[in-house]
Amino acid sequence: MSIKDDVVVRVAQRRDVPEMVALLGDDMLGRTREQDGDLEPYYEAWDEIMLDPSAEILVLDLDGRVIGMAQLNYARGLGRRGMRRCTIEAVRVASSFRSKGLGAVLIENCLDMARARGCGLVQLATDKRRTDAHRFYQRLGFDASHEGMKLYL
Repeated sequence: MSIKDDVVVRVAQRRDVPEMVALLGDDMLGRTREQDGDLEPYYEAWDEIMLDPSAEILVLDLDGRVIGMAQLNYARGLGRRGMRRCTIEAVRVASSFRSKGLGAVLIENCLDMARARGCGLVQLATDKRRTDAHRFYQRLGFDASHEGMKLYL
């Protein structure tokens, strides 16, 4: 029996916030930008996200422990004949559980949620330095078709 048989994908709950914040800080990039001990901004963000019917967060739950997460944001645009789309962000699997197929389980559930919402397109961005993540998403069928840009305000 594999660990994939024991993990449950579920909608996140407010009580999961500390474990999700730990996941966000559990890599080379997150270590410096996420964890400073103050969870209040995360709870504020959680409360706002949960008020938005076009957003949800899924977690990988292993025996009551959150070991993975992904945030989904749904939107409809004018382009592509008004196609609904899903943007997946904040995808994380705990470092001690990577390379066990759990990320694929999480993303497949995200794709199922997007299909259920009538989305015809799923998009995500991943930092250029996350080369392992790039290979992971390509294995799942994602195409690096665009160049993303950001401007911090």
